[in-house]
Amino acid sequence: MAEGYGSAGPGELEHLRARVAALEAERARPQHHRVRAFFSVVLIVLGCVLAPLSLVAAWTADIVGDTDRYVDTVKPLASDEDVQNAVADRVTDAVMQYLDLEDLLQGVAPDERPLVDKALGKLGPSLEGAVASFVHDKAQAVVASDAFEKIWTGANRRVHSAVDEALTGGGDGTVRLNDDTVTVDLGPVVEEVKARLVDSGLTVAEKIPEIHARFTVVESEDIGKIKTYFRLLQVLGFWLPVVALLLIAAGVLLSAHRRRVLITAALCLAFSVLVLGVALSVFRGVYLDALPSGVNRPAAGSVYDTLIRYLRAGVRMVITLGVVVAVAAWLCGPGRWATGLRHMWHSGVGATRSSADRLGMRTGPVGPFLHRYRTWITWILVAAAVLAFVLWPYPTGWVIFGLALGLLFALTVVEFLAEDREPGRTASTTGGPPQPGATSPKGTAP
Repeated sequence: MAEGYGSAGPGELEHLRARVAALEAERARPQHHRVRAFFSVVLIVLGCVLAPLSLVAAWTADIVGDTDRYVDTVKPLASDEDVQNAVADRVTDAVMQYLDLEDLLQGVAPDERPLVDKALGKLGPSLEGAVASFVHDKAQAVVASDAFEKIWTGANRRVHSAVDEALTGGGDGTVRLNDDTVTVDLGPVVEEVKARLVDSGLTVAEKIPEIHARFTVVESEDIGKIKTYFRLLQVLGFWLPVVALLLIAAGVLLSAHRRRVLITAALCLAFSVLVLGVALSVFRGVYLDALPSGVNRPAAGSVYDTLIRYLRAGVRMVITLGVVVAVAAWLCGPGRWATGLRHMWHSGVGATRSSADRLGMRTGPVGPFLHRYRTWITWILVAAAVLAFVLWPYPTGWVIFGLALGLLFALTVVEFLAEDREPGRTASTTGGPPQPGATSPKGTAP
């Protein structure tokens, strides 16, 4: 035995040493992978946890810091039937506080007043109800007219600080935050109703003083408690989404199986944001149940739905983005179904190009150029789609879906036009060009 070991040459010893080193490296690699996997999971989880908060922060900063965005958000309330009814009721109550039967009957002759007073003893309540109904009809006509939309839009533009006051504690005198309630002045609406009452013959309405009836926009016992947190979210409105995406991207890059982890991270991102969407629906019921009995619940529900409609649009956008990224990563993978779908796509484009060739359609110098630089062109198209998404002012789920379809169409056009330099031979004759990063004509990825 000793002789056997002693007779080994230098080459065999070097081979054995290299083999031992390789085995030791393989033993150490799993531990290294486990460490990378641990930190990858931590980063992705942190990013997915921050994603819903980043949406709320971006919505807060957007609706508080941009007057045009806020006005565009609340503008549909002017045509909402529940809000119109609530405003008409509030204006009617305010006007009726300054209208009484004595003022209405001042023109009655003194000798006839005893008979009138005796009649009012029996008809007073019904007559007062008729007057209130008349005033309500005029108020309803005002809020259903184009004039109310202009009044509503102008008032909300002037009092945009309402949202700032509700969430951060700021604001000015035009909006009040009393007892955790945000109210908007309906004085211009009252003035319009007074003018219509006078035009209708109720001249006593001229004596009604200036009234600042207020419409409740937000009312909750928690406004005072959460406004500090919303101030923080307002500051983080831009950076928090960036941090969340960077954490997820870092987690994917740190992982050993990036494609698989990217699919998982994208779906986890979509799920975390879906939880926010469910929470918004649940909180709606909690918020309405907590309102005082005197508040018009249908109108409050309309206000809530309108204020968060862009936040819900953001939720749908991120869910669509996560699903699109997961599907794209899966399609680029080496799986049997993904490979089959890519092969069908290549075959379909190749058959179409062959038919075009038989009809005499040629690409000229464009085909060889696209064939030579197709990988670069593919990544440029992907980067253009990403850049369009980043620069889009307020992307929605439909925008994400449209960009994905547009990118797919552009890649199909490139695949159709890309032609090999050999005469009569196209890229599809070799089974289709590989995807970026692929190592075989079948489309398998590393």
